[in-house]
Amino acid sequence: MDLAAELERQAAAKRDLIVPAKKMRGCTTPSGQFRLVIDEAGGEVRYPLDDFVCGQLAKKLDIPLSYFKRMREYNPELLDQNVNGWLKVNSPDSYLVRTLDGHARAFLSTRYRRLDNFDLAKSIVPVLQELPGARFESVELTGKKLYIKVVSSRIQCEVVPGDVVQAGVIVSNSEIGCGTLRVEPLLFRLVCSNGLIVQDRGMRKNHAGRNLVSDDEEVLVYQDDTLAADDTAIFLKVRDLVKTAVSEATFELVSEKLRKTIGIKMVGNPVKAVEVLANRYALNETESAGVLRHLFGERELTGYSLVNAVTGYSQEVECYDRATEFEELGGKLLELSGGDWKQIAEAV
Repeated sequence: MDLAAELERQAAAKRDLIVPAKKMRGCTTPSGQFRLVIDEAGGEVRYPLDDFVCGQLAKKLDIPLSYFKRMREYNPELLDQNVNGWLKVNSPDSYLVRTLDGHARAFLSTRYRRLDNFDLAKSIVPVLQELPGARFESVELTGKKLYIKVVSSRIQCEVVPGDVVQAGVIVSNSEIGCGTLRVEPLLFRLVCSNGLIVQDRGMRKNHAGRNLVSDDEEVLVYQDDTLAADDTAIFLKVRDLVKTAVSEATFELVSEKLRKTIGIKMVGNPVKAVEVLANRYALNETESAGVLRHLFGERELTGYSLVNAVTGYSQEVECYDRATEFEELGGKLLELSGGDWKQIAEAV
């Protein structure tokens, strides 16, 4: 209910602007905060930008992000000159600026397709509630994404005696250009409440659409009904895929892949095995140590143990976005080839 209330609040509070480059400029405050100044109909409005949006702006203007940050810290005037100079060069272009609570939260192309969290939730939550034995295992609205994870208690099996997994689904979406709209099967391990996300059997919808044309002289407010009919068709497809993701057929296919990892024996050095994993999937030192600790906590050293160590460590990760990436990593391990597993399992 808290999530629903916040999604509704944001839907009412956000504003999306199609802004000609000539109608905006950059301005760094004495405290070092970079702001985007937009010449709107009622006068200039100053929107603070966080690091993520600064990165989007720098990319659109072909300013290296490291150089952008260096100018912001050591020479704010030079940063303003760079941004405003390249906006002037790009004056024929327009951009989609997404705002919320007086802040700019995204700086995007006018071809960016809005598939927003409130509309998505309104469409799929009733379907999720109707899944057999459904429970909302986890929901989260981070600064970057919306996550809804639902598990069905009526579709389950034992991977090994006493180790029960249940079928589930994760729906995730980003409104600010930080990922696609995704629907993916989820396996939930009861013994330690681990989640595992299976990406190869899911659906992704890119936020790409028709170009939104604006008057070169005016800042336009992007109306909610602009693409309403197209959005409805997409959300209907999402509803169908939610049901498929939690079907017994999908669950059996994914469960069988998980069972196969039981036969992979970790005959090499477990420390080296985790190093191989870390190098392949860009885990930092703390993350590698956490996965290794969970691996040593398993009863046997097998591929199945490593999958569970990865997803188990996700529960210790404070950042919800990063924790979900570890659940996705568990799913990626199910898709490894025999040669890739050999490299990990026999690492010395």
